[in-house]
Amino acid sequence: MDDPVLLTGAGGRVGQAILSGIGDAHEWRLLDREPLSSDRLPVGLDEGDVVVADVTDDAAMAEAMAGVGAVVHLAGDPRPEAPWNSVLENNIDGTQTVFEAAVEAGVEKVAFASSNHAVSAYETDARTPEMYRTDDDYHLDGSELPRPGNLYGVSKAAGETLGRYYHDAAGLSVVCVRIGNLTEDHPPRNYERGQAMWLSYRDCAHLFDRCIRANYGYEIVYGISDNERKYYSIDRAKEALGYEPKDDSAEYTLAGDPREES
Repeated sequence: MDDPVLLTGAGGRVGQAILSGIGDAHEWRLLDREPLSSDRLPVGLDEGDVVVADVTDDAAMAEAMAGVGAVVHLAGDPRPEAPWNSVLENNIDGTQTVFEAAVEAGVEKVAFASSNHAVSAYETDARTPEMYRTDDDYHLDGSELPRPGNLYGVSKAAGETLGRYYHDAAGLSVVCVRIGNLTEDHPPRNYERGQAMWLSYRDCAHLFDRCIRANYGYEIVYGISDNERKYYSIDRAKEALGYEPKDDSAEYTLAGDPREES
């Protein structure tokens, strides 16, 4: 994409994973509610290139959107235990502000960071822990209705619905990425659920690169690596976006250590 890409929440873990992997692949406009130090910025950018603003600020978002071709919207309260007043303001109102500003500015596409928590209540006592294992055939593919397990998940389900609305009402291309468990260098340690939904840093960067480059209408995809033991299907991410993940939690022990090659 020739036009700049606006990355909200650039200082967070997902934003840093994206920038560490594809920081030199696009012209970025970074936005965060706090200034970012130089060690958290791609080569060629400095602290003055970061828009310090809150995504709930209509005027600030309108200014940040000017001339942008795509948006990767990550900003919000990331806590699964976040209270309603916080997710309402930061995650729901903030996401609506981002979508509205994108449409008003004529932005082509928005990649919205949804979450596994938007569907975590599908993990019932009757299904777990078997659904985290390779011999279980239960899969979610993005076509199912949201079933959040906490108020944070409710806010992400609301964001997906806002994306659907702005696609239908304004023609905005929207992809909602239900992000799994993002960790660097190795899968979550001694956490079977986390290993089934592991997303490596390099696969995260590649996935959002495809969100920026691919052509789509409205999509919900799962953001995990190509794990042997998974209950989220990544078929739609492959088909709609051209996602080609490289990592697999099965290459590590449950303790998170690389398995020795036979």
